Amino acid sequence: MIEPDHPQLSIGQQCKLLSIARSSYYYEPKGETEQNLGLMRQIDEQFLETPFFGVRQMTWHLRDDGHLVNEKRIRRLMRLMGLMPIYQKPNTSRPTKGHKTYPYLLKGLRVNRPNQVWCSDITYLPMRRGFLYLVAIMDWHTRKVLSWRISNTLEADFCVEALNEAIHKFGTPEIMNTDQGSQFTSFAWTDRLRRSGVRISMDGKGRFLDNIFIERLWRTLK
Repeated sequence: MIEPDHPQLSIGQQCKLLSIARSSYYYEPKGETEQNLGLMRQIDEQFLETPFFGVRQMTWHLRDDGHLVNEKRIRRLMRLMGLMPIYQKPNTSRPTKGHKTYPYLLKGLRVNRPNQVWCSDITYLPMRRGFLYLVAIMDWHTRKVLSWRISNTLEADFCVEALNEAIHKFGTPEIMNTDQGSQFTSFAWTDRLRRSGVRISMDGKGRFLDNIFIERLWRTLK
């Protein structure tokens, strides 16, 4: 919103008009430290092996490996990575307040043709100097990745972009299955599916096996 080369208004005047501090304009986020990025990589690797590890178990695991960490730090990092542990109790995966969730439609369903069922999921993607998030759209029958996008935030926009590309290239599926994450319960995502006549299916709470094929893709990728 700030135009550094504005012919009439200085940066200070523009900041004043927008009711923000001038220092905020010059602030550059520092990002995560090398130590935290290393911890996040270890958390990601361990989470692939034990997706039922919550904050407490993950903290114990890292302490056993010699890392001096507390639960508060691990909770922040796991939240930043978008990791949702699989508990053997209800109410583990909550969408954003006000977002509608949908029932799981694949139980007992025989999937025997392309475009009958698509699925989608997001995973944390460690990079050499940071991290990104990866979303993929997959055909449940062929196991083909129809489209994908990467993003440095967990907003729903990059998920909708991947969905639009998949629909443009391959048509619309009968059913789209995802977890109950805030990206997939958002209005932008569900409205795009409803307008295309796609039935919406969502995994049961804490049941990553409901979307097993894309979970296997993440394992292979990583």
